[in-house]
Amino acid sequence: MIDLKNIMGHARRRDSRLSGAWLLGFLLLLPVGSRAAVHNVRDYGAKGDGKAIDSPAINAAIGAAVKAGGGTVYFPAGTYASYSIRLESHITLYLEKGAVLLAAKPSATEGYDAPEPCPYDDYQDFGHSHWKNSLIWGIGLEDITIGGDGMIDGEGLLDGNFNVPEVFRLRNKLGDLALPAGQGNKAISLKNCRGVTIRDLTLYRCGHFALLATGVDNLNIHDLVIDSNRDGLDIDACRNVRVTGCLVNTPWDDGIVLKASYALGYYRDTENVVISDCALSGYETGALLDGTRALPVLSGSRNKPGRLDRRAAGRIKFGTESSGGFKNVAITNCTFDLSGGVLLESMDGGDLEDVVIGNLTMRRVVGAPLFIRLGARMRSPEGRETGHIRRVRIHDVNAVYDTPPLFGIIIAGIPGHPVEDISIRCLHVHATGGLTPEAALKEVPEGEKKYPDPWMFGGPMPAKGMYLRHVDGLVLDDVRFTFDAPDSRPLILQEDVKNLTLNPTHLE
Repeated sequence: MIDLKNIMGHARRRDSRLSGAWLLGFLLLLPVGSRAAVHNVRDYGAKGDGKAIDSPAINAAIGAAVKAGGGTVYFPAGTYASYSIRLESHITLYLEKGAVLLAAKPSATEGYDAPEPCPYDDYQDFGHSHWKNSLIWGIGLEDITIGGDGMIDGEGLLDGNFNVPEVFRLRNKLGDLALPAGQGNKAISLKNCRGVTIRDLTLYRCGHFALLATGVDNLNIHDLVIDSNRDGLDIDACRNVRVTGCLVNTPWDDGIVLKASYALGYYRDTENVVISDCALSGYETGALLDGTRALPVLSGSRNKPGRLDRRAAGRIKFGTESSGGFKNVAITNCTFDLSGGVLLESMDGGDLEDVVIGNLTMRRVVGAPLFIRLGARMRSPEGRETGHIRRVRIHDVNAVYDTPPLFGIIIAGIPGHPVEDISIRCLHVHATGGLTPEAALKEVPEGEKKYPDPWMFGGPMPAKGMYLRHVDGLVLDDVRFTFDAPDSRPLILQEDVKNLTLNPTHLE
């Protein structure tokens, strides 16, 4: 069990400027007549006892702030069990230290707002096509802040406490499942908003998404601690985005993922994005917050012997939803532990281009440290053509310590559609090794329409360092692979590769 009091007491190690003092100091500077802009949810009937459903009182406080022209909705210490909270423009939700916003479990008569109709939900999973079935949601808003030193606990959201292998078996068989009536599946969900800041909070076991932001412009995400079971930050068809200083632990799904779905009903690129100074991991859910950093286990119980499942993730990824494209993106100064690496993908017609990635360090990589995949699933309206991946610059990446030998680095397009103009400089991968060519004799499938992931090719790959297929224009400079045990597979295997420039300093 996670001790919430313990977490709230010491989960954060932050500069004091990022503590609740910033709100207190701001309030003290306001003229006395202006302090009415702060609306304490307890003044509107919230109990904060973890039992009473406080969402009506919270929504009443938001309504009062809207009538006043905007303001801060304030949560003092306490546990506020809630269903859907409906944001409005010019509103700050502020959770004080010791405040927990708890996603309540639906009852026979009460629950979360129903998912709104979406005529475009054939083109992306259910979770990406609906926003209102969330703990906190907002559509068509501007000037929003969600912050404070408190916690959002998504206990009552779907996938808040699930059996991992069963969920993935069902997803593989049926796709992403629809929800029972009254059930929520996201902690924070925003659509077509502008001027959004989310900062300083802890988000724990947050269902399908800790954050789903779709069509959000000018999005700033700072200093979050996310310890959840499915996706951490899903940034979909957004522009002008900054994600900095976040700790993201997501053992069974993506940590920070950029998407460009068709959920808005038109093609929209995700562009002008900076991700920096973040730490990604795939420990068991809750093991970041309690400090144990335990391996994820199939039983979901830390009391039973665990093994690292192949789907353990916690990675940075682009493109599992890619009707639109990805442009002008920079990722820098991030660490990865017991997680996937960086995955760059275009599967549905979008162009991924002008991306710079650098200064990354990885330990205990699950899957491939780097995976670049252009495919043709084409989950887009009819007539969409295969996209492009081009002009990607990757530098100063170090992936060491207990890295499995199955994949190495994979860069793969499809026949007639190569990955183009890639450079990788100052890369070191240290893997466990120990395989032979006989371990990887099977033919690597093209898999043009398969879900993009290193596991799509089966594994082990026929190369111990780097597998290249359908690539035009690749520069490798100061690329080094080392191994704990001898591995007799070829270091680099090329199939349909043109314009390869190889300037190695150390190959082994």
